[in-house]
Amino acid sequence: MIEVLRNPSYRKLFSAQVVALIGTGLLTVALGLLAFDIAGGDAGFVLGTALTIKMLAYVGVAPIIAALTGRIPRKLLLISADVLRAGVAFSLPFVTEVWQVFVLIFVLQAASATFTPAFQAVIPDVLPDEKQYTRALSLSRLAYDLEALASPILAAILLGIMSYHRLFVGTAVGFVASAALVLATVFPRLRPAPQTPFFERLTRGVRVFRRTPELRGLLAMNLVVATSTAMVIVNTVVLVQGLLQRPQTDVALLLAAYGAGSMLVALALPKILDTLPDRPIMLAGATALPIGLIATAALTAVPATGYAWAALLVVWCLLGASTSLILTPSARLLRRSSDEMSRPAVFAAQFSFSHACFILTYPAAGILGSVLGLPTTAVILAAIGILAGVAARLAWHTPSPPSELAAQPSPSAETA
Repeated sequence: MIEVLRNPSYRKLFSAQVVALIGTGLLTVALGLLAFDIAGGDAGFVLGTALTIKMLAYVGVAPIIAALTGRIPRKLLLISADVLRAGVAFSLPFVTEVWQVFVLIFVLQAASATFTPAFQAVIPDVLPDEKQYTRALSLSRLAYDLEALASPILAAILLGIMSYHRLFVGTAVGFVASAALVLATVFPRLRPAPQTPFFERLTRGVRVFRRTPELRGLLAMNLVVATSTAMVIVNTVVLVQGLLQRPQTDVALLLAAYGAGSMLVALALPKILDTLPDRPIMLAGATALPIGLIATAALTAVPATGYAWAALLVVWCLLGASTSLILTPSARLLRRSSDEMSRPAVFAAQFSFSHACFILTYPAAGILGSVLGLPTTAVILAAIGILAGVAARLAWHTPSPPSELAAQPSPSAETA
């Protein structure tokens, strides 16, 4: 897997992704502390609203930006988004009102909704060989999982020697470093985008999804992933400390088990995908996730014991592994179903569709957990996941042939 880093352009882009992820992780910790400083006991409301703003920005901004910036050089677009994110991060320590936090978070997340799909759409052009691209996807998945584990630890260390306000400076430095690495990267040259009406550019990604069976299947699998992810993100702390009455450290341990499962699959998938197609692997993940939620319901419905805790660690590990079975290969579908002209719109559409599912499942996991209890919530989310998995199979009844355009020779390099 590491051999893909021998490509100098990808090595710089991967490094940019890593430093930006670390900066984002520090921001998450610092934002919680800032919210408590400003709002006190209402900090939960501030953070919940900030998360909602984040998702709304992701869903609404990504396709519009992709349509508006189709003729802007990709390097300029990525650097501009990073610089904007750095400016917002640097500004956050100076806010004194809740509404200012909300405005800056919207700007920050709009910049992220610009950067992330555009960044993801560049990688297939930098690594046109599918085996190399698959290894890059696994590295990217590992980077996300490691960041989730490492950033809170790094933040805790830094908070021991400085105030949380300086974590925002660390975030800004991460985004500036990301911009510098993008600036130093040689991007593949693309043909100039033709002039097309705005509405056509805006709906290009949706139209590709509509006509491509495997992408229609991916739409449904996004919802399967969102059901289990919502249960993990929203209810892990409630499950560990509320239902099982275990210490705070076990919250981190259970989340670590989830990340470990995801990382193990990300490490193994490149070899597996060399011999097996995407469809059975992704559908296996879509089958396993509802089963994991049903197992969660069973474990949370019985009296808490040491055996139940051990079993829950295994279930969380399997949930992480099953999620990675879907998410890691998903970009291969987007790559094969698009060409260099439509690729930014297709990645932006997937970015928007996947986060739209979280807008549904995050509040559902929280509200249902409070009203009906965790066992019933897990069963309801599992039922939604089963229906979405069936829809994925019906939509993706046969593998789509690789796009002829996606198999074109690698474009020449440019230094701009």
